[in-house]
Amino acid sequence: MTSSAELPGSPVYVLKGATVPQAATSARLPAPKEGLASADLVIREGVIAEILPAGAANSELPAVELGGRMVWPCFTDMHTHLDKGHIWERNPNPDGSFPGALDAVQADREANWSAEDVARRMDFSLRCAYAHGTSLIRTHIDSLNPQHRISFPIVQEMRERWKGRIDLQAAALFPLYAMADEVFFRDLVAVLTETGGILGGLTQVGPNLDAELDQLLQTASDIGVDVDLHVDETADREVLTLASIAKAVIRNGFQGTVTVGHCCSLARQDEETAKRTVDLVAEANLAVVSLPMCNMYLQDRHAGLTPRWRGVTLFNELRAAGVRTAVSSDNTRDPFYAYGDLDSVEVFREAVRFLHLDHPLTDAASIVTATPADILGRKDKSRIAVGAAADLVVFKARRWSEFLSRPQSDRTVIRSGRIIEHAIPDYAELDTLHGA
Repeated sequence: MTSSAELPGSPVYVLKGATVPQAATSARLPAPKEGLASADLVIREGVIAEILPAGAANSELPAVELGGRMVWPCFTDMHTHLDKGHIWERNPNPDGSFPGALDAVQADREANWSAEDVARRMDFSLRCAYAHGTSLIRTHIDSLNPQHRISFPIVQEMRERWKGRIDLQAAALFPLYAMADEVFFRDLVAVLTETGGILGGLTQVGPNLDAELDQLLQTASDIGVDVDLHVDETADREVLTLASIAKAVIRNGFQGTVTVGHCCSLARQDEETAKRTVDLVAEANLAVVSLPMCNMYLQDRHAGLTPRWRGVTLFNELRAAGVRTAVSSDNTRDPFYAYGDLDSVEVFREAVRFLHLDHPLTDAASIVTATPADILGRKDKSRIAVGAAADLVVFKARRWSEFLSRPQSDRTVIRSGRIIEHAIPDYAELDTLHGA
């Protein structure tokens, strides 16, 4: 499948003999092997009308014989930074370190982040994600004054521009101590209310952390939004604000979803501390998103030395405790991560390797599909379900070993039952932003 000519022109047709990940479909299919099952998918006017065991679809309907090729739902990329993307060429990280990233982004933001600049880079990133097969994205938006007044209206504009192709959510990113500036914080909340954003932030160890968390959660409750935080992105064992967040959610009886991203230092704790914290996270019903590529890039980086640890959180222990867990792209071609293309297949493939999600891979597909969609409050997205839009990605790979051994750049993306034009945008389009 490489062109629209390979789908029937009929409003009703069958994707016959598909291999689907059971973790990303609502149907119970017979005899899945390591989480993969065979199915016929009946598509009617852009919607999934039936999910049947392979060979059970009406033989009189027009059909595409897939021969066991994998069919996934479109992806959810729940933690990105579209406002930072693609600034590497004009402001790279000088040494690949976390402080180097902070300084480079601050310099670039102060010099370049006009509405036009943010809009062009954000649209470029969304085009990449769309071509790769993503249909739902949450981006964090740098929100220190006055950037929130520049960037959030762009998010609102992009949400409208991409309506029907990518659903876009946005979370404010700022250090929680900035809430002490009442004028700023009141204005930020007003902007979020105007543009449909949610509260986020960066937690840091300090004497006011509990009060800051209480204020953040109370504000989120007052305006009816979820919370998405950057947490413990460090190898420092003394930094473990994750436990404080869980206690604050319990203490405040917060009813919304609280997502915590990174949580790197959890993997640096002794077993007793780690288990106690994981149990707290489960009790508070926090959702955890790991950013494996970015954390492998930044964490434990020291000039001339080989890293001694992987930089990622205790993903498998959190999953075993019943915590909703997902992985996501994080940064792309900016000082926090020099690479990446908002391709959830790449994220998934690397997560399987870094986090040892294999042997077996039974539920692995959920971490870039159904689970992040659920965390973002969109149970209608990123799953193969009767009544859902036929937003699908078809791969030539038939089994896990084939899927994980190649980048799957020859995939076919189907939206509302039709194949899309999936050309990846040319980086040359950004040359004028980089001074070329």
